[in-house]
Amino acid sequence: MNLQLALDRLTREECLHIIDETRESIDWIEVGTSVIKEYGMAIVREIKEKYPDKVIVTDMKTMDAGGHEAIQAFKAGADITTVMALASDLTILDSIKVAKEYGGRIMVDLLEVSNKERVKELEDLGVDLVSIHIGKDKQREGKFDVKYFSLVEGSDVEVTVAGGIDLNTISDVVEKGPDTLIVGSAITKDENPAEVAAEMKAMINKI
Repeated sequence: MNLQLALDRLTREECLHIIDETRESIDWIEVGTSVIKEYGMAIVREIKEKYPDKVIVTDMKTMDAGGHEAIQAFKAGADITTVMALASDLTILDSIKVAKEYGGRIMVDLLEVSNKERVKELEDLGVDLVSIHIGKDKQREGKFDVKYFSLVEGSDVEVTVAGGIDLNTISDVVEKGPDTLIVGSAITKDENPAEVAAEMKAMINKI
């Protein structure tokens, strides 16, 4: 199981500092949507150059122009880029086509998806990586609820999970066996991000 560090609502300097602090424990580095909006593809290139051994995920949250935005991400050094499940099938197909050309992958974000039928449709399109995602605003109603795993029951897709996961909730999520655990604020906002990341990685490794 991979530990993915999500970098959001941070300065460039904070991003680089936190990666350096946690690099021994994390597997994937997500350049979050807000960071991309602030710094563009330049910060993606910088992070890939500094940490070439890590899988770089650009959280583009693409809803349209899938091929174009995928090209932007992969040219900047991304290994994986995100497209929204609520985007049109054509947008998703265009993104997958580009990913194959660049040797990258598409992660489809299930934010606000509430039915298994859409996941089946995504599989039929050739999607093999999805993210069960509870958005930042919706987290006001509570932390990640394992009930959302029902979306991928019976599916063969690779599963990542994100949404307010912290040291108090990680055990319940890990027990469900996702392929990748995405953690943001619980690490990035802590005074000792290295310690939190190491503790989370240790919990993952017990499975």
